[in-house]
Formats: sequence, structure tokens, C-alpha cells
Amino acid sequence: MRAEYNFRGAVRGKHYHALSAGYTITIRKKDGSAVVKEIRPMKGAVVLEPDVRAYFPDARAVNAALRSLIRIIPSRRKVTPPK
Repeated sequence: MRAEYNFRGAVRGKHYHALSAGYTITIRKKDGSAVVKEIRPMKGAVVLEPDVRAYFPDARAVNAALRSLIRIIPSRRKVTPPK
């Protein structure tokens, strides 16, 4: 990190809700044309908080941990499918 970077007054997660709802990017080309892309999060995507992300470097680690938790949940618990 360079010394001239100043993050005083910065707010962590300031744009989180807006970005999780999706966003639009415009790519302007040298010939003057533009390409507009709609970016939407993948269905079922889960965003980890930074403190949790430090322990789970990838999807495989997250899935392994969740499967461990699933094994200890009582089997009579009714699981409802996502809508």
C-alpha cells in the first residue's frame, strides 16, 4: 500500500447492497461505439464477510464446512427447497 493512499473516512461495505442487486457497465471503444453489459449476481450466490472469508479461501472449503454442519443437524429437521 502506498503512503499517499488515504482511507480516513472510508466506509467498509458502502456499495455492498447496490452491487448485490446488480449493476450496469458501459465499455466505450475507440471508434466511438459503446457496449452495455448488465451484471447480475449468480442465482444462489452467497457473499462472505471479510472475517469469514479469511478462513475459507475458496468454494470447496466453504462447502466442506457446511457439509460438516449438516451432518450434526438432527435428521428430523425439515429442509425446505429454495424458491
